[in-house]
Amino acid sequence: MAKLRLSLRLAHLTLVIAFGTLLAGIVSLFERVVRHDLMPLRQRLTRWFLARLGGALPFRVRVVGELPTQPMLWVSNHVSWTDIPLLGALQPLSFLSKAEVRDWPVAGWLAHKGGTQFIRRGAGDSSQVGQQLTRHLQQGHHLLIFPEGTTTDGLALRTFHGRLLSSAIDSGVALQPVAIRYLRDGQPCPVAPFIGDDDMLSHLLRLLSSPACEVEIRVLAPIPSESRSRNELARHSQAIIARALLLNAAEQEQAEAA
Repeated sequence: MAKLRLSLRLAHLTLVIAFGTLLAGIVSLFERVVRHDLMPLRQRLTRWFLARLGGALPFRVRVVGELPTQPMLWVSNHVSWTDIPLLGALQPLSFLSKAEVRDWPVAGWLAHKGGTQFIRRGAGDSSQVGQQLTRHLQQGHHLLIFPEGTTTDGLALRTFHGRLLSSAIDSGVALQPVAIRYLRDGQPCPVAPFIGDDDMLSHLLRLLSSPACEVEIRVLAPIPSESRSRNELARHSQAIIARALLLNAAEQEQAEAA
């Protein structure tokens, strides 16, 4: 039964990725012909594709809260690569990702075509990246970043880094905090987190071999960026998301000390 479930899910996922690749190729070719950046169209199509990708994964998703009607800088806790299709299905979004993802076969190319902004860790170009994100927001596009800078097991949050939150201040947009958690029988799912030395293929196979788990996405009240420093925004958004995830202070202190 488990092998049949894995085979069917793999087939479904393969078809979705193949169709997404074809769609991105068509849009890329069309952009070259018209010589115009079709970012709004790419974001809408990416949302459609990510919704199908999330639907091919073994999750039952529940969304709580109201989606913003104005462009905002979204900030979320980060548990797994699966956060991206699940959150990206909510609204036309661009993501900020580590530069290595750009080199991933198929997935990196699709992320690039979907408007993902890439950053190289430790490259010393935070000012340039901040300006890039500010321009993106000023053009009226939603952008989502993971301020922890890495994934966690979902049991606690790491410290939110504030340096990239300057783009919200500079562009005059609010922060949209989002909390995502994976649950199995009411407890944190042990399979969903993508952490440590995990590799994409092994994690995907474990995920597709497992029974479906619950995903709860909480869209929280926006945080105005006016008259706040980037560090204030980081601390405030971290505290709000921690409360939404029902994390207590002791767990937070242990995570930050790790």
